[in-house]
Amino acid sequence: MIMLRLGVNIDHVATVRNARGSSYPDPVRAAKMAEEAGADGITAHLREDRRHILDADIDALMDHLSVPLNFEMAATDEMMAIALRHKPHAVCLVPEKREEKTTEGGLDVAREENKLAHFIAPLRDAGCRVSIFIAADRSQIEAANRIGAQVIELHTGAYCDFHAEGRFEERDAELARLTRMAGFAHSLGLEVHAGHGLTFDTVQPIAALPEVVELNIGHFLIAEAIFTGLTPAIREMRRLMDEARA
Repeated sequence: MIMLRLGVNIDHVATVRNARGSSYPDPVRAAKMAEEAGADGITAHLREDRRHILDADIDALMDHLSVPLNFEMAATDEMMAIALRHKPHAVCLVPEKREEKTTEGGLDVAREENKLAHFIAPLRDAGCRVSIFIAADRSQIEAANRIGAQVIELHTGAYCDFHAEGRFEERDAELARLTRMAGFAHSLGLEVHAGHGLTFDTVQPIAALPEVVELNIGHFLIAEAIFTGLTPAIREMRRLMDEARA
């Protein structure tokens, strides 16, 4: 079984900081704590409206991290310039709308295939691993493969929402779809990641998928840290992932 990595998203440490316009809590401090607690990487989404992570946070993360940075961004010229300046280990392209509370779904690669193929080429040439955040849909996976993405990240939000709402038949159907599409993506030679909305209650069925090699988890860990602390929250998530994988 392929080793399962944990990427910790520190966006919402910045959300708390920005709510008061203060200098704390510091996302870089959270990222370093996550490293020490067992995170294999750090994820940060620099949104167009800078609602949480700021440009200075990306500068500081690049300067201080010992683990890889997964830089989430929209497919815009502004974000391209920032990514090419920093050359992070990985760039994950995500859909973005100003009015949304959080990322609502996967990128529609099939509809914008030609544009995205040209967009990711400079990122790959700069040495960044390019990931595409998509729904567990065959046509989207095929399109991501055609444009030259090395990685896909499957959107687990619907699966988690169905679980939280007690809609267990729909949850199980979504899990079955994620299972099939993880296998299909792997068969094409794509590296498979997953994330969005995962909690202690929902992580294990996803962690058990043998083709998935990385989970990116953030909001729940930051929320849980309010009650238990960040280090215990990450270590418990790591334990559940390892238990499911074993």
